[in-house]
Amino acid sequence: MQEGIQQADSRVLSPAAVPIDASEPRKPIILALCAILGLMLSAGGMLLREMLQVGFRTTDELEAATGLAVMGQIPRIQARRRDDVLKHLLEKPTSAAAEAVRNLRTSILLSDLDNPPKVILVTSSVPSEGKTTSAIALAQNFAGLGKRVLLIEGDLRRRVYDQYFNLQSPKGLLGVVSGDIEFADAVQRSDLMSVDIIIAEKSSANPADVFSSIRFREFINRAREQYDIVIIDTPPVLVVPDARVLAQVSDVVMYAVAWDRTSRHQVSEGLKQFETGSRRVTGLILGQIDPKGMRRYGYSDRYGAYSSYGKGYFEA
Repeated sequence: MQEGIQQADSRVLSPAAVPIDASEPRKPIILALCAILGLMLSAGGMLLREMLQVGFRTTDELEAATGLAVMGQIPRIQARRRDDVLKHLLEKPTSAAAEAVRNLRTSILLSDLDNPPKVILVTSSVPSEGKTTSAIALAQNFAGLGKRVLLIEGDLRRRVYDQYFNLQSPKGLLGVVSGDIEFADAVQRSDLMSVDIIIAEKSSANPADVFSSIRFREFINRAREQYDIVIIDTPPVLVVPDARVLAQVSDVVMYAVAWDRTSRHQVSEGLKQFETGSRRVTGLILGQIDPKGMRRYGYSDRYGAYSSYGKGYFEA
C-alpha cells in the first residue's frame, strides 16, 4: 500500500535547450590572441633581422657609411658558368645589366673631364663580390664606343680568365715584365668581344714585388701609349696588398661592394687600406643586386631598373 501511494518528489517543468555552440573554450578570443601574438613575433623577427643586417641595400646607406659616391649599380646576372655572364651582356645589349654598365662607364668618364682616365683599377674587399664581372663588362662597354681597350688580369694568385675566354697562349703579364716575351706577344684577342687581354701567369715570385718594380711601371706606360682604356682586374684588398700597389699607377680606383652581403666592417677596412697608401678610392660599385630582394625590402620604387615601370625600357 505504501508503494502504491508514493509520488515523485520532482517534475519536468520544461525541456532543456540543446546548446548549438560549445561554451568552452572560447575560440574567437583564442584566435584573436594568437593573431596578436603572431604579429608581435613577426615584427620582432623583422626588427631583429634589420638589427643584424651587415650589408648595404641602398646607395644612400653605402654613401652615408663611406662618404664616397656610388658610380654604378649592377644587378645580378643569373648564370651557371662564368662565360655565360659575358654571353648575357653580348646577346642582350639592352638588358638592365648592360644599361647599368653603361651608366657606370659614363660616370667614370665624367669623373674628370679635364683629364679623362685611361687606367682603371677594379677591386673589392673579399672574393666573389663581382669585381671581375664589372671589369670585363666595362672593357666590353668601352670597346663598344670604338676605343682600343686592354684588359689585364692582375690577380696572379687566383687566375680565372681562362673560364671567361678561350685563350690559347699561356704567356702573359709576368712574361712581359720579366722581359721573356715582347709586349705584343703577350696580348691576346678575345673571340667574343673586341678587347685585347693579357692574362696572369703562375709564378713563385711575390706579386706585390712584381707590381712595385720599375719594369711594371714601364709596362703600364707602354699600355697607356697604345690603348685608350686600360682596365686592371686586381685581387681583393683585404686578402693581399696587390690592389694598393697597382692603385699607384692607376687613374681611377673602383671599389665593388656586393649587395646585402659585403659587411660594413669589410668596406670600411678596405677603404682605410687605400687611404694609408695615399691613394683614395674614386667611386663605389654596388653590384650583384637582387631585383626580387629590392622589391621584397620595399626599395624598388627608388630605382627604375628594378621597378615595374622599368620593364618597358630593359630587355629581360
